[in-house]
Amino acid sequence: MTASAHPELDLTVSRIIRAPRAAVWNAWVDPVSFEKWWVPAPTICRVREMDLRPGGSFRTEISDDGVEFGPHITGCFLAVDELERIIFTDALVAGWRPSEAAFVTAVMTMADHPDGTEYTATAMHRNVADRNQHEELGFHDGWGTVIGQLAAVVE
Repeated sequence: MTASAHPELDLTVSRIIRAPRAAVWNAWVDPVSFEKWWVPAPTICRVREMDLRPGGSFRTEISDDGVEFGPHITGCFLAVDELERIIFTDALVAGWRPSEAAFVTAVMTMADHPDGTEYTATAMHRNVADRNQHEELGFHDGWGTVIGQLAAVVE
């Protein structure tokens, strides 16, 4: 079960992807596919660790030039429910160890829809300031672009 929505702290984007749920799931859990859509192009993503189990490491890096990569996500998975839900956070790292800094817990859900898959991504924040900062950084454009890129990979 996912925490109930908290409009003052959460940001959400959703889209119907015209592909079977298994295709969307596989694009999420296969590092090679994941790198194709995880960050808005032309930025490039590299998966460093993706241990898809509760407590497993999730670490990505990004690059604007394809040469120098810097940190992007360093966290761990909280839940991995096949074909349904993936939850990760940067509040913890592998093995449930506390991280140096926490900003977001993200919940991705996938559900059957008559036209394919309903994909919803929710970013949960610890306070209003973090939520507002994420929104000002371009959450809706960025995460919306990423879902569009995911759709392009699987449709």
